[in-house]
Amino acid sequence: MSKLSSIVLLFTVLTWTGFSQKRTSLDDDWRFHFGHAAHAEKDFNYSIATIFSKSGGAAKTAIDPKFVDTTWTKVQLPHDWAVKLPFVYSDNFDVVSHGFKPVGGLYPETSIGWYRKRFQVSSNSKNNRFEIQFDGVFRNASVWLNGFYLGTNQSGYLGFSYDVTDYLKYGEDNILVVRVDATQYEGWFYEGAGIYRHVWLHETNKLHIPQHTVFVTATPSGRKANVSVALEVENKNLTSDNCSVYTYITDRNGKELTRSSKKNLQIGTHRKIETKFDLKLNNCTLWDLENPYLYRAVVVVEKNGQKIHQEKVKFGVRSFEFDVKKGFSLNGNRFKIKGTNNHQDHAGVGAAMPDDLQYYRIRLLKEMGSNAYRASHNAPTPELLEACDSLGMLVVDEQRLLNSSPEYLNQFERLIKRDRNHPSVILWSIGNEEGWIQKTETGKKIAQTLLTQQKIFDPTRTSTYAADMPNEFNGINEVIPIRGFNYRQNAVADYHRDHPNQPLIGTEMGSTVTTRGIYEVDKQRAYVPDQDITAPWWASRAEEWWVLAAENDFWLGGFIWTGFDYRGEPTPYQWPNVNSHFGVMDVCGFPKNIYYYYKSWWTDEDVLHISPHWNWPDKVGQEIDVWVNSNADEVELFLNNKSLGKQIMPRNRHLKWKVPYQAGTLEAVALKKGKTIRAQVKTTDTPFAIKLTPSIEKMRANGTDLAIINVSIVDKNGLEVPVADNVIKFRVSENAKILGVGNGDPSSHEPDQCAPGTWQRSAFNGKCQLIVQAGKTAGDITIEAYSNTLQTTKITLKQLP
Repeated sequence: MSKLSSIVLLFTVLTWTGFSQKRTSLDDDWRFHFGHAAHAEKDFNYSIATIFSKSGGAAKTAIDPKFVDTTWTKVQLPHDWAVKLPFVYSDNFDVVSHGFKPVGGLYPETSIGWYRKRFQVSSNSKNNRFEIQFDGVFRNASVWLNGFYLGTNQSGYLGFSYDVTDYLKYGEDNILVVRVDATQYEGWFYEGAGIYRHVWLHETNKLHIPQHTVFVTATPSGRKANVSVALEVENKNLTSDNCSVYTYITDRNGKELTRSSKKNLQIGTHRKIETKFDLKLNNCTLWDLENPYLYRAVVVVEKNGQKIHQEKVKFGVRSFEFDVKKGFSLNGNRFKIKGTNNHQDHAGVGAAMPDDLQYYRIRLLKEMGSNAYRASHNAPTPELLEACDSLGMLVVDEQRLLNSSPEYLNQFERLIKRDRNHPSVILWSIGNEEGWIQKTETGKKIAQTLLTQQKIFDPTRTSTYAADMPNEFNGINEVIPIRGFNYRQNAVADYHRDHPNQPLIGTEMGSTVTTRGIYEVDKQRAYVPDQDITAPWWASRAEEWWVLAAENDFWLGGFIWTGFDYRGEPTPYQWPNVNSHFGVMDVCGFPKNIYYYYKSWWTDEDVLHISPHWNWPDKVGQEIDVWVNSNADEVELFLNNKSLGKQIMPRNRHLKWKVPYQAGTLEAVALKKGKTIRAQVKTTDTPFAIKLTPSIEKMRANGTDLAIINVSIVDKNGLEVPVADNVIKFRVSENAKILGVGNGDPSSHEPDQCAPGTWQRSAFNGKCQLIVQAGKTAGDITIEAYSNTLQTTKITLKQLP
């Protein structure tokens, strides 16, 4: 979704001459309070008062529309209540893997969350249909409107919707209540808690196109494309009705390119009719990674010559292929899949990531040279896929659990229908490391059911499964179209030899553990060196797997575990460590040294990077291991203008020197195809000032735009001090607000979210981060960073109407 589109959708949207159709955000002005999983009275009498004996009856509970919630906390969605909780030591595996946050069955007092929201609907809309859509709630969310039970959704990752037409009041308050039960985990990583994605109110005609039923496929043929637009039309009126439907395609600027004829439909009451249109598109612009061009398919429903409903779907024209001998190709261009796995959390905000942060993170991955993203291990938020569509990033879209029960078949159907129009999605994944069943006949049968389901709802793609298995074929691997390898990289060649007709990809590779800016093992603080030298027994260093993938055509490519550090799953240590070390970037998105290894071999850009930093006053005369990551042909290293020798750069490797430490300048001079490239690191002076680097300089006064402010500690010469750990305090003018702070320290127990007027964060190895969200009043935003011993810094961002 473009930024301009997102502005429109936040308020009253999709309004055309002749009818009114709205998609309204319900993100603002919620009330929140903890319930209690073990004490019914503290859970607002839930399970004491009878709420299912009479429809609409919920007296003496927080579900009752008359309940007074004025003392509850005001929150705005997306909201993750877990991120604000303190870190609590536990030796329980699940608590450890979720980042030592007190959520789950062991913490009944902070694992139930109640939400209440008031909203109004105009009396002029009495004849329309209304649907409330939740994009994601973690987890087990029960929903009531005006005291009427709507349903319970088990999944913490897939969105869900309810038709609320029968329960609405017009011209007065409607009370929406959600009880979120996070006592049961779904994964083994930080998952957050609460309504952590958007909530929408849809208003349509009762004769309408149901959500996620438009399916656009575009098959290129030379400069042309055959476009198929399949859809459903539903009649929610109390009598049969007639309508006509047609579709047209526009370019990204809204110019109409082709239009279908009209089809007349007669639909019985509370019935649906499926129909399809075939169109031809001339002079196509293909969607690819460098030019991710998006067309629009617009489907229109008319009655008596008047437009009553319209759906607009973005789509791309592209072709792709998984060839067992030649690898992956997009639009006929063959290249390696250079992917990253990622969980859905970020410093400062946890799982409640604003939309702009999705785009920020995808841009960082693209800058590194990554071209693919695996949503591990669950359905991604819709805005993540919109970012991948708009910026040019391939996606493996993953089902949370390998299960063919009605619950999980329904989840898989909803996932496919929701995401199948995204051109970025190239593969479905039916599951990940299901060790209990992946080698068994039961696992095979479940996989076959899911694969059949996938082909029914999306015959244009195929599926993989992420198997932590070596050269083994029994079970799921017998039927999965594309074999996924989680690690076991040394078994890939043998598996290909034995099963030469099955394409294969590294669904999880690497898992090198590094701590940004640390260069020695520190068991007390739970840090590992920031070089490609440490990996768990089940994983590998970057150079061990990528060399194999890069040099063998039968590898489609692979996905690093992970692009970013994430909360939970601390490895190889536990407490005080509260998040992972796996990322090539930390939880703020600051690059580690391994980032430059991948950028060297995943891009054509000139890369020359020296590590470590050059501040070692306690090691004068001692040898320091100096690494150089580069894609140059040869590199010569100098210390204070004295040559330390020249080395040839081997493909997909790095260079290393042992250098006796002496303060000054360490410089690398490289030759690449006859061109000279230079890089250096210098010994710095003491910390002197704070440097603020915003991701953008202009925001809109819409209450949602975001500026990510990267904070550096610099010396009097402007050089970043790589060991600085000063506490930085922040102030932001009243027309904006701070969402969160972070610093990438995997063992930091500082709060990510602070009380008003107390925002602060320590720098970790010279850096920290501040996330600022726009307000709704235009005018300059002033951001101030200060510290007791450093020069204060202010920057100004423009906030436009």
